[in-house]
Amino acid sequence: MSKLGLDQVSGSNFAYQHHTLERCLDDMAELGRTKVELWGIAPHLHIPQTDSAHLRKVKGQLLERGLAVACLTPEQVAYPVNIASGEEWLRDQSLQFFLRAAEVCSELESPLLFLTAGRGYEDEPADVAWTRSVETLQTITQRAAELGVACVLEPLQRVESNLVTDVGSLRSMLDDVGSSTLGVVIDTVALAAAGESISDYSKAFGEGIRHVHLVDGAPTGHLAWGDGFLDLDEILRELSQLDYSGALTFELFGDGSYSLEPRTAVTRCLEAVETSLAQTVA
Repeated sequence: MSKLGLDQVSGSNFAYQHHTLERCLDDMAELGRTKVELWGIAPHLHIPQTDSAHLRKVKGQLLERGLAVACLTPEQVAYPVNIASGEEWLRDQSLQFFLRAAEVCSELESPLLFLTAGRGYEDEPADVAWTRSVETLQTITQRAAELGVACVLEPLQRVESNLVTDVGSLRSMLDDVGSSTLGVVIDTVALAAAGESISDYSKAFGEGIRHVHLVDGAPTGHLAWGDGFLDLDEILRELSQLDYSGALTFELFGDGSYSLEPRTAVTRCLEAVETSLAQTVA
């Protein structure tokens, strides 16, 4: 069994949406991070408005601080991005959004593009929207692979999607998409909401687990470590047993208050992980 390391914890601009990207990257570098997960939110990195000049600026900001991108996570669990939409125009716009995101990944040398399956109308047969999602994911993953970028798919809470919400539906979606470059995200809040465990993911996906959002919850809420009641110590132990070698990111949202002093919340999470990993080794 290989142990998890604090160096696997990537920084991110989650909770920094009301601060400049420079402020976020300064904090991440000062907190000892070498990689960051970039949330594609305006004005930091809004995919439709991200041209070559802006990407050069972002790359320069990263390089100045010795940072690399671990994953690009475009904003997508909200209108108007939905790759499974029943409206053709909206689905096509969403597809173009992700095809551009794959290009942004390539230009920023991000190895991973973060995806979700979208959602269908609640008053239509689920298999209709499922087919739309499969077809769109096939197109995105194929284009990303051509650019040297792998993709990862995250299950959502049921209030966020009616397609991929647990291990079973995630396994089915990966099988139907059929892409060798499409891996799995574990989000500890989505995991808790579905009543599942790391071992459930391990049995279903094994080495296909390529990214982790490590957040506390009550059981949901995407909270800083200690603000919820999830057993994150046990989750880290189970990830160690998996020989997990990918990144772990704090996806902090909560009620919005983390964005007032995001560094404080990130620091608390880092300290908690360091303590937990030390106990795991002991």
